[in-house]
Amino acid sequence: MFPRFAPLVFALLLAGPAFAQDHTPTRDGILETLGQPEFSPYAGRDFPTRVFFGDTHLHTSVSVDAGTMCRVGQEDAFRFARGEEITTTHGLRAKLSRPLDFIVVSDHAEMYGMMPQLLKGDPEILATEKGRRWYDMLKTGDRDTIFEAAMEIVASLQQKDPPLESTRAVRQAWHAYTELADRYNEPGRFTALIGYEWTAIGGFNLHRNVVFRGDASVANRTLPFSQFDSQNPEDLWRALDAFQKETGAEVLAIPHNGNLSNGRMFSVETFGGKKLNADVARLRARMEPLVEVTQIKGDGEAHPFLSPDDEFADYETWDRANLDGTELKEDWMLRYEYAREALKTGLLLEEKIGVNPYKFGMVGSTDAHTALAAVEEENFFGKHSGVEPEKNRYKHLVISSPLDPDLAVMGWQQASSGYAAVWARENTREAIFDAMQRKETYATTGSRMLVRFFGGFEFVESDVQSRLPANVGYAKGVPMGGDLPAAPAGKAPSFLVAALKDPLSGNLDRLQIVKGWLDRRGKLHEKVVDVAWSGDREPGPDGKLPPVGNTVNVEKAIWSNTIGAPELIGYWSDPDFDPEQRAFYYARVIEIPTPRWTAYEALRFGVDMPDEVPMVTQERAYTSPIWYAPR
Repeated sequence: MFPRFAPLVFALLLAGPAFAQDHTPTRDGILETLGQPEFSPYAGRDFPTRVFFGDTHLHTSVSVDAGTMCRVGQEDAFRFARGEEITTTHGLRAKLSRPLDFIVVSDHAEMYGMMPQLLKGDPEILATEKGRRWYDMLKTGDRDTIFEAAMEIVASLQQKDPPLESTRAVRQAWHAYTELADRYNEPGRFTALIGYEWTAIGGFNLHRNVVFRGDASVANRTLPFSQFDSQNPEDLWRALDAFQKETGAEVLAIPHNGNLSNGRMFSVETFGGKKLNADVARLRARMEPLVEVTQIKGDGEAHPFLSPDDEFADYETWDRANLDGTELKEDWMLRYEYAREALKTGLLLEEKIGVNPYKFGMVGSTDAHTALAAVEEENFFGKHSGVEPEKNRYKHLVISSPLDPDLAVMGWQQASSGYAAVWARENTREAIFDAMQRKETYATTGSRMLVRFFGGFEFVESDVQSRLPANVGYAKGVPMGGDLPAAPAGKAPSFLVAALKDPLSGNLDRLQIVKGWLDRRGKLHEKVVDVAWSGDREPGPDGKLPPVGNTVNVEKAIWSNTIGAPELIGYWSDPDFDPEQRAFYYARVIEIPTPRWTAYEALRFGVDMPDEVPMVTQERAYTSPIWYAPR
């Protein structure tokens, strides 16, 4: 275990250095520094020095499903994300504890913008049988009738043709949105990236968020590609790739909720059921550099069935069925649903076909359908506007199963997660998009902890004493999202990982490195290593580190930071490295236990929660991997 350092000056951290200095320079040290070309350790740095937090997946009343219940539009979504107070659908005042740095309002491509048109009584829409029926149901004001209409509308999206169609309305809504995004985009202060969600195969979740690098003049050269154009993700990639080639613009796609795809998200087959080939794999790798690994509909990093030796694998798990409960989950499906297993599958595919389609980085986001990017545990507004905070929210259905009521997902199973963290040089569309492309990103479950992760062949244990780990990291290795160079003879890769707590959240429990590799016999493996931790704990005979403890008072929804550490930094060299084996490594940061959102609501509303409702959580972060391949 490596030493815990004193608390850092957070303002200095945000101002530039990866970790602030806390020592007094000696005379000899100053003289030595003066002998160098520059005195300031921050002069001439050419690497990202700031982390920006945002949400790449947010829905408003413009989305056809959200719009059945949500009455908060895109402009208020931008205002809320940048720190302003707004009023929710049900009249609650809402504000973030701290503004976000960037946002992607990613309303569904399917019938884009037509729900507001329907609710306004657009004559073209009301002239259709379904349009009139849904309008009458949504205008009743009766909660059950509105929910019934919402379920009908969502179910209708599984049809081959759109139930309501108006290219005019879609174009009008898209152009209004892109103009709004440009207006709220303030380079250096707040970034409004343009995007939308492609929502295909409904219950077998193959959904993607599409993000543009450019402004409205770029995005308006196309319209959102929807499942009515194609339900095949390969067609989405081809359309986006063609758009890039035709316009010179840049765009990427981010898949989410593989945990609800029932084995389809990270398959070894094409959409049509054929063996995956190099061309499709190469296209996917190019168009999808990131995966949304945690959000309100469950965490997708790892699963206890796949990782039985990982005591932190079972976190906010949704694994009973597909998205709409129409097909039960089977064990074989899990391998093709979770990020860690997909990263391992990518190594195997690269060995077989020469391309790794699953060489992705990690982000988190909300998938909130409330227009509120709010996933702090004490400030959680839920999945959709039908489950905004109230006394019985924990009972409300998130998904209504048409097959078996026992498969219904209850309100308390919502995860208050997550956010995307991006290391970039500045808060602009271009810098944030470019960081996403190079995968210098990490996912958090809602906490805004700061995490650095580097890999190389030159790190030594004394590097953990550096107060500027980024200086050491970039000088000696590659950051998260990078590729290790060829292995020098007789050398194993070593890693430097550092984390600083969110000042409004819990202290840090531990830093871990997750390794996955393909052995010479073609078998896949994984291991999780604790590399730094708080306190004076020692691993037991089984190699496991004892739990950090728990200071949560559930009844009062409070905790104490008397355990854990405000910052941790660790070094690890891979003792089992084989230069002939493909491998990946990523860092996972675990906080101490803190109250879950259900504990806050039990206190606020005086609710006696059932025993099965979890009341404590351990927030966490997952970095993008660093890969190694034999040369």
